[in-house]
Amino acid sequence: MQLIDPNHPAYQRLWVRVGIVAVCFGWAAVEIIGGDPFWAVISAAAGAYAFYMLFWTFKPQPQSAEPVAQPDAGGEDEADETSAEKPSKDGQAE
Repeated sequence: MQLIDPNHPAYQRLWVRVGIVAVCFGWAAVEIIGGDPFWAVISAAAGAYAFYMLFWTFKPQPQSAEPVAQPDAGGEDEADETSAEKPSKDGQAE
């Protein structure tokens, strides 16, 4: 089970990956200064895991351009819908 999927598009930017790791290690420093070593170790472990997943095993995927949707050239779909026979008030097609 992976907690961080390094192939997710949110992690493509370098500043996002650096920020996540920096926040984890920064919080570990805050906990050490505050005198709570348990949470400092937990935060440092999260930072180490984030570093491993986002830098060590990270393989950047090439940016693929999304295909642009082409508008209908003939507009036949709209014509088919409007040319369908409509039933009259007595239930028979006109």
